[in-house]
Parts: sequence; C-alpha cells; structure tokens
Amino acid sequence: MPVGRQLPRLGPTSQLWPSGGVHLWPSGGTSSVHSHPRGHLVYAARGVLSVHTERGTSIVPANRIAWTPAEFTHYHRAHGDTDMRIVFLPPSQARLVPDRPAVFLASGLAREILLTLTSPRDHDRAARARLRRVLVDELQEAHEQPLVLPKPHDDRLQAIARILSENPADNTSLAELGRTIGASARSLSRLFHNELGMTFYEWRTQLRVYHALVLLADGHDTTRVAHACGWANPSSFIAAFTNLVGTTPGRYRTTP
Repeated sequence: MPVGRQLPRLGPTSQLWPSGGVHLWPSGGTSSVHSHPRGHLVYAARGVLSVHTERGTSIVPANRIAWTPAEFTHYHRAHGDTDMRIVFLPPSQARLVPDRPAVFLASGLAREILLTLTSPRDHDRAARARLRRVLVDELQEAHEQPLVLPKPHDDRLQAIARILSENPADNTSLAELGRTIGASARSLSRLFHNELGMTFYEWRTQLRVYHALVLLADGHDTTRVAHACGWANPSSFIAAFTNLVGTTPGRYRTTP
C-alpha cells in the first residue's frame, strides 16, 4: 500500500460528514445508482474501486483519485476489501477541475490530505477549506491518467464490448470481430476513434487492465491474471500494466 500509515480494519461501515466520509466495503460491495448535488473525489486507501457513469468506468487503484462532477448519475463497486474515501468539493473549487468524470495520479501529498479530510479528527471549517484548496492545486498539477474505460454507445461497439468483457483473453482481430457483427474493420476503427477517442487496441488494453485489477484484488497471482486477460506471458503483461497504471501488478494483489 502506498500510504505510510495504519488504516482501520475493514467491515461494512460508513462514516459520513457534510464534507466527505469513509465507506469500508467487502469485495464485491456495490452502491446503489445515485447522484450528488456537489462534485466529489474518491480514493481507495485499500483495495480497488470502480466508478461507473454514463460516460464509462473509472478504475481507481490506490495511486489514483477519481473525480465525479455534480449531478452525474453513478455507482461504485469494490474489488477486494476496499477502504473508500470521499471528499465533496464546493462549487467554487469544483470549477477548477473537469466538468466530466476524470482520473488523476495521486501524489503523496494528495493522498495524505484525502486521508486527513476523511479521518474522525475534528477540523474546523477554515482548516478543511485550506486542505481542499491544496488538494485541488495538487490535482491541477497532476496529469489525467488513462484509467477511464469509455462506454460505447454505438450498437456495433457495444456488441464488441460485450464479447470482450465476457472473455478479455479473446485475441480475435478487429476484422474478425467485424465479420461476426456485420461491420468492416475500417468502419469500426473510425467508430473507436470518433466515439471513444482511441484505437481498438488501446481500448482493449484498457479493458484488459481493468479486468486484471479486479482479478488481482481478488487474490489471483500474476501469471494466472496475465493469461486470463489475454497476455501470452507474465512479462508482457507486467510491462503493459505498468505502462498504464504506473506500478507493477504485484502492488494490487490481495493475499488470500
């Protein structure tokens, strides 16, 4: 875990304050579909979290912070026993971050501020406001990270998403998938670029890394996860995972 402090034991517990709170969820725990009048940041101090909106799925391992704007309908899901921290931003500060769901690299300072703002310790309003300002400054300095899996809306892309979500290890080419669903590879490539802003292979890699994070959080070893998600060997999986997530898969494996 990349945070140098002792975290509480996990259990089906929630502690909420007007400015944020803590949700301790068992693996597989899922919130209801909901929205908030204020935008909010979520951070998984332990485990892996996914945030699902109409725009797609944000994957939030322990070195990322996810942002969901006000009134965006969404739900959360825990992968592995998860300590989720949530911080709400007032409108004046929410204007400084994107008006769409986003994922940011979590600096050490940002993590500490999130843990402090969501701890039971009593902070006066002025202190909380100062901490939130520093947190937003940290996010503005951080680069957005490619851990948001866009949700396709075109029927043809949705068909491909269903096929590959059911079997991330499927190495079928885009041309072959196109023949299955009745579309040319050229048309599908254009749809991936225009609708999702990436190539088919970039999207499939992100899909596979998402599934890999889930399997690692459930305690599966690197070799098994690599094969289950379509990599021919662990070394190529580790390289692709590290390139996208920023740390090795071993950082996210939960020991049973």
